[in-house]
Amino acid sequence: MRHWLRGTDYLAIKDFDREKMTFFLETAMELKRRWSYGDCPEVLKGKMWAAIFEKKSTRTRNSFQSAVHSLGGGSVYLRPDELQLSRGEPINDTARMIDRYYDGLFIRTFGHEIVLEFAQYMKNPVINALTSLEHPTQALADMMTIVEKKGGLHKGIKICYAGDIFNVCHSLMIVSAMYGMEINVCQPDGYPAEEVIVNRCKELCEFSGGKVVFTKDFDAALKDADIVYGNTWHSMGAAELETEKRIKDFGPYQINMAAMKKAKKDAIFMHCLPGYRGEDMTDEVIESDISAVWDQGANRMHSIRGILALITP
Repeated sequence: MRHWLRGTDYLAIKDFDREKMTFFLETAMELKRRWSYGDCPEVLKGKMWAAIFEKKSTRTRNSFQSAVHSLGGGSVYLRPDELQLSRGEPINDTARMIDRYYDGLFIRTFGHEIVLEFAQYMKNPVINALTSLEHPTQALADMMTIVEKKGGLHKGIKICYAGDIFNVCHSLMIVSAMYGMEINVCQPDGYPAEEVIVNRCKELCEFSGGKVVFTKDFDAALKDADIVYGNTWHSMGAAELETEKRIKDFGPYQINMAAMKKAKKDAIFMHCLPGYRGEDMTDEVIESDISAVWDQGANRMHSIRGILALITP
């Protein structure tokens, strides 16, 4: 598994080209195939990763730690409140020391500039476990799920996205543009995508023939959709008034069975989770046979295994 990607940071899908993302995808899927019959190559034997989570996590933290150990490596969780960062130590000081103790850093934080600064001062790789800009490990798991459920990432695949236009959406937009798919993003007034993401999508679409469409028309977004992708409308910890406004603004875009019936007959439902049942989606949808959510969640571990196998020095 030693490869030219060794030592590469994995910070944002927008930073990669199609060739590199395809290699991450193929590696993750091959390792998953081998894992299915008990073959887990210990390519991380003797390697140790650090993990910092400044925001809550279920799938990302657990899938990362499971992925590291399944490949023969180790991981140490560094509690943010126990690090000197919490009392004002600069990132560049902390980053340089982590770099000397570990073979890489897996970090979930707030602003994207934080992971960029860690990467700037570390020679070993940094993996973005979610920032305000992107959620790139989720995106690779989504790519795996689409390949498994829809046969590939290619022109002709249509995604209807209904949820917060934030990190998960940004990464999914880039993936869609990169592989020539069409994504229709349901967009109430006042919720723009980041300009850097929109511009990158335009560049990619020129070469791939993909389409990134923003629309207020839920029915148009659902029409002929192969995948209906949901996400929460508001983040945990958001102010009460902001949450109430978001629930009102995104309310018309709830993914229920009536909405799913407007997509293709064989459409699947995807969701990055956590979600709010009764808000962004219903029990009936997530618990139905058309839901790919649990397989999608399982792919979180397999996607991270692929990344770790390629970039760990």
